[in-house]
Parts: sequence; C-alpha cells; structure tokens
Amino acid sequence: MTAGVPVAGSGLRFCANLGWLFGEVPFEQRFDAAAAAGFTGVEYGSPYEYAPADLRRWLKDAGLRQVLVNSPVGPAGSATEGGTACLPDRIGEFRDSVTKALDYAVELDCPLVHLRAGTPPAGLPRDAAFAQYVANVDWAARLASTAGVRLVLEAINSRDLPGYLLQTQEQSAAVVAAVGGDGVGMLLDLYHCQMSQGDLSTRLETFMPLIAHVQVADVPGRAEPGSGEIAWAFVFDRLRTLGYAGWIGCEYTPAGGTADGLGWLTRFTAPRDDSAHP
Repeated sequence: MTAGVPVAGSGLRFCANLGWLFGEVPFEQRFDAAAAAGFTGVEYGSPYEYAPADLRRWLKDAGLRQVLVNSPVGPAGSATEGGTACLPDRIGEFRDSVTKALDYAVELDCPLVHLRAGTPPAGLPRDAAFAQYVANVDWAARLASTAGVRLVLEAINSRDLPGYLLQTQEQSAAVVAAVGGDGVGMLLDLYHCQMSQGDLSTRLETFMPLIAHVQVADVPGRAEPGSGEIAWAFVFDRLRTLGYAGWIGCEYTPAGGTADGLGWLTRFTAPRDDSAHP
C-alpha cells in the first residue's frame, strides 16, 4: 500500500493542499511529492503566481487532479487580504477576481473555487456587508455555473482571522440557501468549525446536503489529524455514514516532515468494526 493512501474500502478521498503540505521542496516539485505519497488530487489557495500552462503540466506529469483553488485576495496586511466579496466599494475588483478565478479553474479542469468573503472595515455595518456579500455570491454563482464550476463558501474562526465576515457554519449555510441552485455550496473546514463552534458531528449531519468540500487539521495547533483533540476515527466514520462523496482537503502545517506524518490517513480512515465494541 502506497504511503498516504487510505485503506481499501475507506470510501473517502483526500487531496493534498500544496500551500501547506510538502513545504520541504519548491512549489513546482510538490506535485510529484504529493503523487509519490499516494495522493491523486491537490488543492492550493493561489495559483495566480503561475501560468496555467505550467500548472497543467505539473498536474499531468504527476497524474493529479486539481480539486480546488481560492479566489484572488489582496496582499497580507491590506484591507482586501481576506477577499472583496462583502465590500460595497470594491464590486468591480470583486468581479474581476471572480473572472480570473474562473478562468484558472476552467484551464485546470478544477471543479471548485473557494470564494473568499472578506473582512468588513470599521464603519461598515455587518448587515450591510452581509447583504453585499449575498448579492455578490449570487452574481458569481450564476457566472460560475456557465463555466461548469461550483463556488464554495467557508466560515473562518475569529481567532485566526478576526472580523472575517463568515464565522459560523450557520452563516455559510444561510448564504448558500439564499442564493440557491447548484452553483454554490459549503466548504466545511473541520479545524475552523472546532475552533469556533465544536459539535462537529451535529453540524456535519445538519449541513451535509449543502457541503461540497471538507478540509481537515487538528486543534489547537493546526497540525495533522492525531496531533490534537479531535476524535478523527469517529469523524471520518461519520462522514462515511452520512454518504459524503466529495474530496477532503489536507490543509494543515505538518508537525515534522510531510511524508513522515501521513500515517494518520490509514490509522483513522479504516472502517470501524462496531462488533468489537458491544
């Protein structure tokens, strides 16, 4: 069995986030490193520093599928580092960013784009920011549908990103429901959910019909599953039981070498034998 591949019959698909994993090598070498570890799909936040032709070549040479990219955001420390979707004075910039993200997604045959919500500035009421966000998501979802791409919305905990517009799964689900259709779904990041709300099993069950993508990291250190407090064998079994068929993105900071820490994939994803626990 190749390192990093879940045991046969696990029913779960994992993709490597190349912005977080395999940082031991330059970005263009991480595709081969992910494939060598047994991954068949990858995601990363920003493809925009590279030409689509180069990304396509790295994917093809490694035999990988591009699963997800993020919409473009501003530089670190800027007013738009979390995105522009909730900012009424940035509508043109927002639409340009969506167009760019969809162009890359189509070039890479990538089915999902994480649409970053942004952080309302001081003086902008959250209700106004939220209304602008819903309107912008609706516009973007219709454009994405014509390109054969689905948008996903992610709630981010307020400790890691203070003030970010989407902070709970309920808020994310409300936007998905308000926009409707198949053009938008939830990205449920189990790390952010545990940090801000907890009760992972209930929220997975409640929002499963809306969830298009899942991401994992342990709490509190955001390292690989098994390094913290989350009961991953139970969580992965719950995903199986609920019939989750999407990808699970590995978006964490490895505690050591990336490949050395991938044992959790087989340790926690084997189907549970409840007969052994009467």
